[in-house]
Parts: sequence; C-alpha cells; structure tokens
Amino acid sequence: MPSAEHPLTGRCACGAVRFQVTEPFDSAGFCHCHRCQRRSGVPWTFNGLVAPSGFELTAGAEEVTTWVPEDGGRPKSFCRRCGGHVFGGDPEGELSIAVRLGCVEGDPEVEPSWRAWLSSAPDWYEVPDDDLEHFPESRR
Repeated sequence: MPSAEHPLTGRCACGAVRFQVTEPFDSAGFCHCHRCQRRSGVPWTFNGLVAPSGFELTAGAEEVTTWVPEDGGRPKSFCRRCGGHVFGGDPEGELSIAVRLGCVEGDPEVEPSWRAWLSSAPDWYEVPDDDLEHFPESRR
C-alpha cells in the first residue's frame, strides 16, 4: 500500500506533471457522470480516493491547469502540455483527491468498490453486472 516510505508515483502522458500518493486509498471506483465522460472520452473513469494529506505534486505544478465547474462540481486538473487528466479535487482542500488510476506507475493496491452517477451512464454501452455498490448519482 502507498505510504511515506513506499510512495506510489504517477504522471501525465508526457511526464511533465508528476505526483506521489503517500497514504492508502480510502476507496476506488468508477464514475459514470457526463463530466467524466466528456473530459476523458470514455463511458466511465477509474479513480482512487485519497486524503489530501496523502497526495503531493512532485514535478510540473506550473503545468497543471484546473477547471472548476460553474455549478459547484469538484475541480478537475490536467496537464496543459499533453491534456492528461491527473486528478480531481483540491490538494489544499478538505475533501478527498480523486487520483486517475490510469496515471499511476504501479499497483495502487485498491480494488474498485463502487460505481457512481449511473443515472448518467450512456444507454448505448451496458454497465457491467458486477458486485460493486451502485449509486444513481454522487456517493456523498
């Protein structure tokens, strides 16, 4: 599991933005919201949630661009060079950080346990029939 002694590293596609996770993930799951679909180009995204104290940008902070949805949704951060989606949330805030697990460089040692925003899932792609907890909207 990620720890201060054995951090889990990650990066964007071009490598300009790098980060590390130094605490175990609280949970992981799939988000099916329209925002995630549109920013990633896929029907859902796979995210690991960690406390802000367990997430640190280690390089390229000046390359991070953050979009804050006008309707109060959580911030989405990406690399301004390659467009790689790195994390969601505010590392200086109190809510968990949603690490895009496709960006990590190793085993995050967390299994998915939920699917959120299923009310937004596209009807043209069937959501897998799995044992994960299902939420029609946000998990909060």
